[in-house]
Amino acid sequence: MKVLSMKRLFAVSLISLCFLSGCAIFGDPTDIDDTKGWGPEKIFAAGEAQIRDHDYDKAISYFQKIESRYPHGSYAVQGMLEIAYAYYKKPDPAAAIAAADRFIKQHPHHPNVDYAYYLKGLATFNERGIVEKFTEQDISDRDPKTLRDSFLYFKDLVTKYPDSKYSKDAIQRMGYLVNTLAEHEIHVARYYMQRQAYLAAINRCKFVLEKYPEAPTQEEALVIMISAYDALGLEDYKQDTLRVLKANYPQSNFLTGKVPEDNKQWWKFWEVLFGNKP
Repeated sequence: MKVLSMKRLFAVSLISLCFLSGCAIFGDPTDIDDTKGWGPEKIFAAGEAQIRDHDYDKAISYFQKIESRYPHGSYAVQGMLEIAYAYYKKPDPAAAIAAADRFIKQHPHHPNVDYAYYLKGLATFNERGIVEKFTEQDISDRDPKTLRDSFLYFKDLVTKYPDSKYSKDAIQRMGYLVNTLAEHEIHVARYYMQRQAYLAAINRCKFVLEKYPEAPTQEEALVIMISAYDALGLEDYKQDTLRVLKANYPQSNFLTGKVPEDNKQWWKFWEVLFGNKP
């Protein structure tokens, strides 16, 4: 009898513990599926409402439920695009690109597949790190990999769907990205000049002249090269580059001396033109 009483006491204690802890064996009693009995249209509308309320995690969960319950319907297909958009807005660039790629792979002929390509470009175009957000770091100071990736994603869109309603915006962003990539190279060239790594600065500037011929940084690239050649004692190269600068930018501020103070402190270009710093 004593053994039996102990067994009963253990059973009662176990049941009490389950109720007190939410009885994880049977699931969390507070985890209630609010979409039970809903059709795909209603779930989709709820997901859209969550996006408007900026609750992107909740929106994603709604669209995922449509795909799991009604995988072959039009709402499930559109929900895949909405998931990519919600990840983009979170922002979670990697997840947004993965979701867009999944849509492209499964529905390559869908009438809205161009939007999936566009989202991939946007996801990397807007990608910024925590430190960058905190310091408001200029975009040209960033690792250029994401900028190049964004350019290539937009290029895919424009190449494959030139008549897409997103192509015009993609082309404008591509132009901005090209100029930003060129500015990044100039940013690095300035760094090398400050460290007196003149050959490295010249190579960066040559890369800008060759790869980004339409970028507004061309003028500054020539100026840095002139300064670096002067520092290295390469007079012929210096004079050749100076002639190119004068021919292409006759009104250049670097030729007239109208340059902001922060640009005068480390280039020797002033000595090349004027004999001494103004």
